[in-house]
Parts: sequence; structure tokens; C-alpha cells
Amino acid sequence: MNKQKLIEEFIALYGGEKESVRVFASPGRVNLIGEHTDYNGGFVFPAALTMGTTIALRVRDDNIIRMKATDLDDIVEIDLSAPEKYKDIFWGNYQVGVCVELEKAGYEIVGCDMLYDDTLPHGGGLSSSAAIEVATALAFATLSNEKKGIDKPVDMIEMAKIGQKAENNYVGVNCGIMDQFASAMGKENHVIFLDCKDLDYKLVPLNISGYKIVIANTNKKRSLADSKYNERRAECDAALEKLKTVIDYDYLGVIPVDVFEKNKYVIGDEIKIKRATHVVYECDRVLKSIEALENNDVIKFGALMNGSHDSLRDLYEVTGIELDTLVDEARKIDGCIGSRMTGAGFGGCSVSIVREDAVDKFKEEVGKNYTDKIGYAPSFYVSDLGDGGREIK
Repeated sequence: MNKQKLIEEFIALYGGEKESVRVFASPGRVNLIGEHTDYNGGFVFPAALTMGTTIALRVRDDNIIRMKATDLDDIVEIDLSAPEKYKDIFWGNYQVGVCVELEKAGYEIVGCDMLYDDTLPHGGGLSSSAAIEVATALAFATLSNEKKGIDKPVDMIEMAKIGQKAENNYVGVNCGIMDQFASAMGKENHVIFLDCKDLDYKLVPLNISGYKIVIANTNKKRSLADSKYNERRAECDAALEKLKTVIDYDYLGVIPVDVFEKNKYVIGDEIKIKRATHVVYECDRVLKSIEALENNDVIKFGALMNGSHDSLRDLYEVTGIELDTLVDEARKIDGCIGSRMTGAGFGGCSVSIVREDAVDKFKEEVGKNYTDKIGYAPSFYVSDLGDGGREIK
């Protein structure tokens, strides 16, 4: 919903004057290639979407935060003097975790009335949680700086780190930094080439004239905390520890393909070898993808996307029948040059590069064939790439 309508809903809910209401926003992200590499110190290639989280808020004169979402009935009231008791609430724990981590970092949390509006599908693999975290962090950090008389822009890379820490330490999901970084640092019509080991990054223009990014949602709900995400991370950590006995690398994601192939035997466990193989080759695919786009070779980029999905299916085993069906049906469409799962997997979304004149056929045929096989329909989003977290003046 637009800013004005959100402010009107805020006033209807909390009362008061609209002039006192401020609005902050942060987007979800789609990762074009480089999956399950971020927590392995490797490379990712995400972009911010134009869908995301928008917050209308007004400062209170006490230590209470009241939060509501436009698609939920109840107001959640948070007393920040006892943050631990909110870890298991139905909605709002991500925001509380952000406040906890901001306080650890020296920010002063002020009481607020808040209304959240999300245009991302929850559990869809487009980082709705990161959008909430970054928008919340930006809002409270801005208010804290103003209260302290600090006249400088909020450090958005720090806000990405705060969001990741909230998810790791409070919510209990051992996620990497990619989602929050893309939500915080995205730029319209650009993709972020991010080195996750040190957060070195560059913005790469997405030159795919004549093609569109089409996101397809399996509509199978999944929560990272309930999935095998943490198990995969533990398998990668174990593989790296074995490799460290013969080669000197701190992260799986920085091991060259040839070095890995010579030494992977030391891992000694077939499952862990498969997990590590995905990570090493996926990082190599990201580097080749940058080169392809810089050479305007969108066909090669599409082929690398296909290779990424196949690896995630066969080696990392995080796809499942829903995502595999979306991707298999997408690849049958003339005009689709690449398709892969995006996000953590176990449900969620696929991302495809589709020729503009084939988009309608793509949605119709992929939607029908998916529904026939799975039993319920997917959703489609033809997405633009947008800006990262910001206050909407």
C-alpha cells in the first residue's frame, strides 16, 4: 500500500495527527545466483526488489513498543525491559531481536507505535524477514541518533549486520549476511556482487534488455528455523574442518575448484563431500556470472543459473518436488533461458530469466502444469530491481 494510505490506517489504529507519523521501508531480495554460499564465506549475487516492508511509526513517551501488521488482527505490545519473553510470539520476535542487538551496539531504543505493511510473501524465500529486520533497524537507529543529537546518516551495512545478529542470536536461525545486506544496500536496476567473508561488494548493472525476471512462488510455506538449514550449515563446517588438515583456507567459499578436487578425499563422508562440492562450484559459477553479464552474454548467465539449480537439487538437496517442478516446467518454455530456486529452499520461490514476449505464456503454462502435478497453484511476480532501506520523506 502507498505511504498515504498506510498513514491513514495508522491514524485510524492509534489516533493522533498524521504530521507526527514517519515512514521507513526496506525491500526483500532475489538472489540470482550463489545459494548457500554466504555462510560459507563465498560469493553471492542478490538484488533488492521493489516489494518489501514499510513501517509507519510515531514515537511514544514511554518504554513500550506497540506493533501491528496490516494483515494481522492484533496489536503486539512489547516491554523492552524483558525482551527474552517474546522469543516465541507468533509475530514480532524479529523486531524485538533487532532492538536487543541495537541496544548491544549502543543505540538507545525509544518507545513507538508501529504499523507494518508487507508486500512480500511470507515464507516465500524472498527474505521477508530481512526486510522487516532492516526496516526496523533503520527506524530505531534513526530515532536513536536524533535523540542523541547525532547528525549523520545511519550506516546501512551496520544495519544489515544488526539484522543478521537478531536472526542468529534471538530468533535462532544461523543465517548468513546476504539477505540483510541486499535489503540494506540494494540499488535500482543493479545486482550486488558480494564477497561474504569480508563484505567487499560492487554494484553490477543488470543489462538484460528484452528479458524479464520472473519469480514464481511454490506457495509451500516453510520456516528456516524449522527446515534443515542449520543442518546443512553444520555439514559444511564439518567438511571445512577436515579440509583444514591438509590445506590452509578459512572458508569453503574461497577454495579454488582445482585445489578442492585434489583434496576433497580428506572429508571422508560422501554427504559432506556433496555439500562442499556444491559450495565450491557455486562460488565459481557466481564469478563466471559476473563475467557473462559484463560481456552482455545473458544466454551464458542463464545456463549458469540452470547449473546452480541442478547442484542445489543433486548435491545440496534443498529443492524438493515443488521447486523442481517449477524449474522443470520453466525450462520447457521457449524464451526461458535460465531458471533456478532462490533462497534457502525447502519451498519458497524460483527465479527465471524470460524473454519479454514469452512472459504471459510462461505464467500460463508453468502455472497450469505445476497445479496439475502439485495440486495447488503457484503465484508469479514480474519484478523490477529497487533501492535498499530508506526513510520515505
